[in-house]
Amino acid sequence: MAVLGIESSAHTLGVGIVEKGKVLSNEKIMYEIGTTGIIPAKAADLHSGNIGIVLANALSKAGMTMKDIDAVGYTKGPGLGPCLRIGQLSALALSMRYRIPILPVNHAVGHIEATRQSFGAKDPIVLYVSGGNSQILGLVDEPFRHYHIFGETFDVGVGNMLDSFAREAKLNPAWGSSVAKLAEGGKYIDMPYTVKGMDFTFTGLLTSAVKKLGTNSARDVAYSMQETAFAMLCEATERALLLTKKNEILLSGGVAQSKRLGEMMRLMAESHAAKVFVAPNELNADNGAMIALVAEKMLQSGMKYSAKDCGTKQKYRIDTAEIRW
Repeated sequence: MAVLGIESSAHTLGVGIVEKGKVLSNEKIMYEIGTTGIIPAKAADLHSGNIGIVLANALSKAGMTMKDIDAVGYTKGPGLGPCLRIGQLSALALSMRYRIPILPVNHAVGHIEATRQSFGAKDPIVLYVSGGNSQILGLVDEPFRHYHIFGETFDVGVGNMLDSFAREAKLNPAWGSSVAKLAEGGKYIDMPYTVKGMDFTFTGLLTSAVKKLGTNSARDVAYSMQETAFAMLCEATERALLLTKKNEILLSGGVAQSKRLGEMMRLMAESHAAKVFVAPNELNADNGAMIALVAEKMLQSGMKYSAKDCGTKQKYRIDTAEIRW
């Protein structure tokens, strides 16, 4: 059974193909963020103009044609409306033309399940950190099997905070990896630290960091902001780990590509004899294979959808997505 997945929630258009849990191809094209960030309409135009090319590349890499594909999954949300729409319409077109099932996938579930399947993690506490959100999650069975939110950001995702700071600091490209590079060798200066139980906020930290750019070195500010944000995430995750008595931590999402966050999480986990799982960057960055992997699980568990069920939802909460497997 070969399943194709389309990811188009933001700046990345990805098409991946999997078979029996094995990734056969994972092709993508990315909107160039530059110093201005994502302009949704322009990103959607890029996706629309390149979906045929990326699809063809993915099929070629897998050594397949569409006649070999048994189902198609796409990102229903969360994400940017114009971008989500391109993936949805493409999946619907493929589903109708080749008469194959279509499956709407939650973007966050895609990130998490791709990592969970990669390592065989059984019942982890999940720190999901992306541009649009930051949440501490765990599987529960009531009222249906889903990822329960133990804690989350009260305002913006940590990725959004890092990207916003990168734009203010005129970094190119304006995203988290540029902040991480700038932070190397920095010295710590005092920053606001806000954790409330297992929830956290980042706007105060961002505001302070931007203000300090005028009176401190950009390197010290970037280092201090990053260290503070990641310490907040580690504290809240540690509290969830102790509350649930789990022994696995899964770090997932775009910001999970941060080496420093991984280092800090492992140091925390060691004191509790817990394992930390972090997927390769290919699966933490937005990609089509993660959507295909979840779509395959959905198909195998008997989940079925008609075309009228397959829309988009910009604020698709992960705790409303059913996990039957």
